[in-house]
Amino acid sequence: MGGYVQNTNNVVPVILKSTRDGFGRALVELGAMNANVVALTADLSESTRVEEFAARFPERFFDVGVAEQNLMGVSAGLALSGKIPFAASYGVFSPGRNWDQLRVSVCYSNANVKIVSSHAGLMVGPDGATHQALEDIAITRVLPNMTVVVPCDFLESTKATHALADFSGPAYLRLCREPCIALTDESTPFSIGKANVMQLGSDVTIIGCGPILQEAIKAADLLRRDSISVELINLHTIKPIDVETLTASVKKTGCVVTVEDHQIIGGMGSAVAESLVKNFPVPIEFIGMQDSFGESGKPQELLEKYGMTAHWITRAVRQVIARKRMVSN
Repeated sequence: MGGYVQNTNNVVPVILKSTRDGFGRALVELGAMNANVVALTADLSESTRVEEFAARFPERFFDVGVAEQNLMGVSAGLALSGKIPFAASYGVFSPGRNWDQLRVSVCYSNANVKIVSSHAGLMVGPDGATHQALEDIAITRVLPNMTVVVPCDFLESTKATHALADFSGPAYLRLCREPCIALTDESTPFSIGKANVMQLGSDVTIIGCGPILQEAIKAADLLRRDSISVELINLHTIKPIDVETLTASVKKTGCVVTVEDHQIIGGMGSAVAESLVKNFPVPIEFIGMQDSFGESGKPQELLEKYGMTAHWITRAVRQVIARKRMVSN
């Protein structure tokens, strides 16, 4: 089976860092390596971790103010003139407020713009529903020419930022504010469009993306105590989706649970279902936001209330395995 296998039991969470911090570090590294790398923001340089790049390379930093449509238009112009723009904002503002400019100025023109959106998902916590981007995967992956990447931790975010700088074409990088444990290490490979198999198993495949993968890992550990063998996949690239790795896994396990901090409608789970229904249909359950807005609260409390913690994942696994047995009978 394709993909990289990592033993998650050997991952030791030492320092909590966010995926936005990984982006910020990588952006500075890229700035030193490539004079064509430029950064833009809409009055959110500190929150999106662009401020260090701005201090180091002020002639390559552009703050357009609170004008997200302008952010995308200027980024498209810079890309078409040979630059590699990283346009950073919050997910609810970009692509939330500038989807028309993203569609026409960037994707239709196939402009080499990297849309970097922080504060995604329920894990934004106390900022509440207006700032919890829960629809952004859906509205970016539908666009032609667009690549969609959702790193799971600090290191993967760093690697993804470097990879996207070398990649030609529009790309969406989804980031989280909340510090999270390390789920990967320096040796973990990252390749756009290639999922990583974090743990081999035989009874069920759990597919996730982003920092919420830590809940999937907890669930796999709980299920192991009941002799349920979980194959765990980090689907960091939603588009293009790794059909080969997903299909090979479900041919072995026969059922799937998807896990994401996003609406289940149109998100990563939908992308997985679209792929499997075409290649190898199996029973599937979806963990994510169930067609609802969020609210203000602590991240972990919100994940529990809206059914996205390890407890709910293990429940979904038992349900999907029961469905698999009914089909096989």
